[in-house]
Amino acid sequence: MASPMVPMETQLQSIFEEVVKTEVIEEAFPGMFMDTPEDERTKLISCLGAFRQFWSSLSQESHEQCVQWIVRFIHSQHSPKRISFLYDCLAMAVETGLLPPRMVCESLINSDTLEWERTQLWALTFKLVRKIIGGVDYKGVRDLLKVILEKILTIPNTVSSAVVQQLLAAREVVAYILERNACLLPAYFAVTEIRKLYPEGKLPHWLLGNLVSDFVDTFRPTARINSICGRCSLLPVVNNSGAMCNSWKLDPTTLRFPLKGLLPYDKDLFEPQTALLRYVLEQPYSRDMVCNMLGLNKQHKQRCPVLEDQLVDLVVYAMERSETEEKFDDGGTSQLLWQHLSSQLIFFVLFQFASFPHMVLSLHQKLAGRGLIKGRDHLMWVLLQFISGSIQKNALADFLPVMKLFDLLYPEKECIPVPDINKPQSTHAFAMTCIWIHLNRKAHSDNSKLQIPIPHSLKHHHEFLQQSLRNKNLQMNDYKIALLCNAYSTNSECFTLPMGVLVETIYGNGSMRIPLPGTNCMASGSITPLPMNLLDSLTVHAKMSLIHSIATRVIKLAHAKSSVALAPALVETYSRLLVYMEIESLGIKGFISQLLPTVFKSHAWGILHTLLEMFSYRMHHIQPHYRVQLLSHLHSLAAVPQTNQNQLHLCVESTALRLITALGSSEVQPQFTRFLSDPKTVLSAESEELNRALILTLARATHVTDFFTGSDSIQGTWCKDILQTIMSFTPHNWASHTLSCFPAPLQAMRSHEGNEAQVCYFIIQLLLLKPNDFRNRVSDFVKENSPEHWLQNDWHTKHMSYHKKYPEKLYFEGLAEQVNPPVQIQPQYLPIYFGNVCLRFLPVFDIVIHRFLELLPVSKSLETLLDHLGGLYKFHDRPVTYLYNTLHYYERHLRERTNLKRKLVHAIIGSLKDNRPLGWCLSDTYLKCAMNSREDNPWIPDDTYYCKLIGRLVDTMAGKSPGPFPNCDWRFNEFPNPAAHALHVTCVELMALAVSGEDVGNALLNVVLKSQPLVPRENITAWMNAIGLIITALPEPYWIVLHDCIVNVINSPSLTSETEWVGYPFQLFDFTACHQSYSEMSCSYTLALAHAVWHHSSIGQLSLIPKFLTEVLIPIVKTEFQLLYVYHLVGPFLQRFQQERTRCMIEIGVAFYEMLLNADRYSSHLNYMDPICDFLYHMKYMFTGDSVKDQVEKIICNLRPALKLRLRFITHISKMEPAAVPQQPLNNGSPAQQPSQVPVNVALPVTQ
Repeated sequence: MASPMVPMETQLQSIFEEVVKTEVIEEAFPGMFMDTPEDERTKLISCLGAFRQFWSSLSQESHEQCVQWIVRFIHSQHSPKRISFLYDCLAMAVETGLLPPRMVCESLINSDTLEWERTQLWALTFKLVRKIIGGVDYKGVRDLLKVILEKILTIPNTVSSAVVQQLLAAREVVAYILERNACLLPAYFAVTEIRKLYPEGKLPHWLLGNLVSDFVDTFRPTARINSICGRCSLLPVVNNSGAMCNSWKLDPTTLRFPLKGLLPYDKDLFEPQTALLRYVLEQPYSRDMVCNMLGLNKQHKQRCPVLEDQLVDLVVYAMERSETEEKFDDGGTSQLLWQHLSSQLIFFVLFQFASFPHMVLSLHQKLAGRGLIKGRDHLMWVLLQFISGSIQKNALADFLPVMKLFDLLYPEKECIPVPDINKPQSTHAFAMTCIWIHLNRKAHSDNSKLQIPIPHSLKHHHEFLQQSLRNKNLQMNDYKIALLCNAYSTNSECFTLPMGVLVETIYGNGSMRIPLPGTNCMASGSITPLPMNLLDSLTVHAKMSLIHSIATRVIKLAHAKSSVALAPALVETYSRLLVYMEIESLGIKGFISQLLPTVFKSHAWGILHTLLEMFSYRMHHIQPHYRVQLLSHLHSLAAVPQTNQNQLHLCVESTALRLITALGSSEVQPQFTRFLSDPKTVLSAESEELNRALILTLARATHVTDFFTGSDSIQGTWCKDILQTIMSFTPHNWASHTLSCFPAPLQAMRSHEGNEAQVCYFIIQLLLLKPNDFRNRVSDFVKENSPEHWLQNDWHTKHMSYHKKYPEKLYFEGLAEQVNPPVQIQPQYLPIYFGNVCLRFLPVFDIVIHRFLELLPVSKSLETLLDHLGGLYKFHDRPVTYLYNTLHYYERHLRERTNLKRKLVHAIIGSLKDNRPLGWCLSDTYLKCAMNSREDNPWIPDDTYYCKLIGRLVDTMAGKSPGPFPNCDWRFNEFPNPAAHALHVTCVELMALAVSGEDVGNALLNVVLKSQPLVPRENITAWMNAIGLIITALPEPYWIVLHDCIVNVINSPSLTSETEWVGYPFQLFDFTACHQSYSEMSCSYTLALAHAVWHHSSIGQLSLIPKFLTEVLIPIVKTEFQLLYVYHLVGPFLQRFQQERTRCMIEIGVAFYEMLLNADRYSSHLNYMDPICDFLYHMKYMFTGDSVKDQVEKIICNLRPALKLRLRFITHISKMEPAAVPQQPLNNGSPAQQPSQVPVNVALPVTQ
């Protein structure tokens, strides 16, 4: 310590020793000196006088050290009387304004020598703190509470009853700090400190008794105001637009919801949300959503044990399902589940989010003693996928736990017979033997001591494989080749033979050549692709070898500028391999990032054309970032002079059009914002048509996602730069009827007018319908072909016969023949494997239909077009999505045109009748009643219809088996999973009804708001969840009716009258408790339903809430119950507003105070001031910070004194705290991290 400190201590010593001396004499001669209270006071005053002089000479920096010295001095005394006197000195020093109360309290409480065993010291300390803490500023009180609670924890569980009385002084201080009417600090700070020390489920220290738990209980209403009703039962539709938002995020270590603030939320919100994660994992194509929910990043390899557990549980569930399923290879639920499981497992283990050995041991543990062995082959098939692909790179020990699992699941003593190898599931029956072969191979190559002899039960299987390997003449008529590939994929000597046979089959290496459409175009002679069930029977490792061979061959041929085109069998097989997500890196990623650029660099235009055709006609579920990457490749490719070759140029443009129009509404913003720094890469520098298509896609996407809802300006949005760049590249005008359908902010585009619009439609109709040629082409193509290309092996034959019947001239040959004399040209055609004029017309047809819908006078022509050409929709890759987007975007236009809507739905859905099973899309009731109804007498559905329609989605999401929709191979479906399919077809059907959006919306809400015999009470939240999903996927008129429902509840007697309801409002609003006790009321139902709807809403839809609050609710909210109801409605969504639209959060924050002012003026007595204020503090510290301070201060100044007192820490400038405070930045940290601002040196009066 610095030398100036020495005199300070010496001076203090002399001041206090003086006082203590007299005490010593009195103690030495007890009874001889009797001090009167006056003498005591004189002594105190003289002591303080001396000290005051000394204190005033000290610098500010030394004050704290000085007070700490005094505390140490007092604590070093042994005489109780002397200690007591010195405490009185301290008290007087504070009361006379000499010492700052905060410094004294902190020095006393933080002292190391304050121990519970020194009971007198303990009691005096806390009595003094109790006396002076009223003068400590609120942040100081918060810090003291923290230390006091920690000090109390040092008291053991058992102490002598004699000392309890003294120890209770500490409890008195805590009680005073927690006293609501004393308002020493925001109660919110106190609960935060308590919950840090005593989290959910931990009992407070015995000394505090019920004091702390009762105080925490007073925050249960605040926690409920911030909770979404029934949140644990709400589930997303995977790959739906709302699924990637923040609502579904979970903590990756505990699987809990990330709750804001340390409030006593209901117990179920603290539970790990295993059901939610498990549900998402069960859905096909859910891996991106799982990563998003758990914040997993492929770049950072982090193991996630909770994810591992859920994957293991899913496998156990699949094993249970297999016990009851009779057949396996029927495309049924069990087969689809195992197929999906193997894909999930490979992905999560490959990126090291899950550990393979851990999972196998955990599986062993969970299956032990269960006797589940019917699904054992499928389980081994799933494990074989991973083992064969990764055993070469990892240690043998990682894979040995599989043998433990073998011992458990294969208890046979005798040899297991060889299965029928003509059936695809024989590959699963052989899986365990294949695993053993890979393990054995690894043991040999590592020279490991761990040689595992072949288990006796697998002997026949092993011998069969060895024998087949010796047969050099392998045929393709059974699954022998697949078995050999799977067993020997890590052994190059044995693997070359079976893989060679597969490759040869599709390469067409012989000298045979076959013609392709057009002139001068020949290809290698193999036309039959490898069937899907054969590819499904290969392990991932074998598939990777196959796709690698194909890609290598394509690159080799591109370099060699071969004049012979690729064999049709190879192109089709390559396309089929690209649907496997588990081989993404060699599959679609390699296709876009390596193969395309390499082929382009080699100027192999024929192969480039082939790859673009594959992308246009054969790809499914390609992630959006790959599609946008391809789009930018295509734009840069169009700029290269050599590509200006008629056929290639047509193909590039047609592929780009498909990519643009196929972007999902929720994909547009995330994908295009990636290119904001350089929008040119995703726009065309010269094609006005493509840029127009992009603007139409932007208009549709921003409309369907409600991006501009609640805002009328394009300024500051991601669309602005894109539109400006387009207009600088390809300036153009829009017809006013098209513009009028754009979302308002996009209507600033230039328009042109005149009668040319109707003339254009007339020309289109002439071109498409007058000549029979095009109509005949379409009807023949539709009649002869099926869209299910993955099930066909003769596509090429049909393709060629169609092109022979209707040859296509892409190089102006027609014109050349008509000149005089005719010119014979024999252009070199690029290979065409899949396309024709009908399929190229489809994306154009989509646009034509939209243009015809915009102009009323031409709607009759549209009906004619649909009659003649609508059958083409059989080949549309997203017919339901197209219908959904069309009905959604043109909702306003089609409101009164019910016949046209019905015609459109009938044409598009009807085109698929031969290729889809019954019941795949529209409900039976709709097909019976709506399809045949007359214009003058439209069908109006009843409640039963809506209940059944919602029930269909509820059952689909619950995984009911058999489900409401027929099973299908989701890899080739328009939608990625059953729930996404169910949601979209339901929305299409609802929008197609001849009923207004408002009526449909009300009918949907009434499915749970009215008592419906078809809606089971026990899972009412699942129904609310389904309604939330459906209604938010419909246009605004359908969901905005919820606002009217809310207004009706707020105006209802249970919330407006003081006497109607004598209970506790938080019971009234607690949906779960009311529902369980059969005492639910409409207000709790409406609250839970509103939460389900808003939880599924896009941020655009939610952004109407501030306007709803300010324009509709503020004028009608008068009572305390109404106020609490509105807080409860909107409170849980502040977190999303904070993350996604801060402006709305600020508007809501201010509206909450304005409503409080209304209720304060209207109500003579407020019963729930504390929960109201607690909620407002939570809002400040978790969300708004000081961003609403200026507006709010004015309101608080006009509230009644008791409210003003409670809220004074929000304003900092109320009458009780004269010091003004500098503006603070928005602070969303925990209250514990807020820096101290205003010292308050006076005890505070309490006014009620």
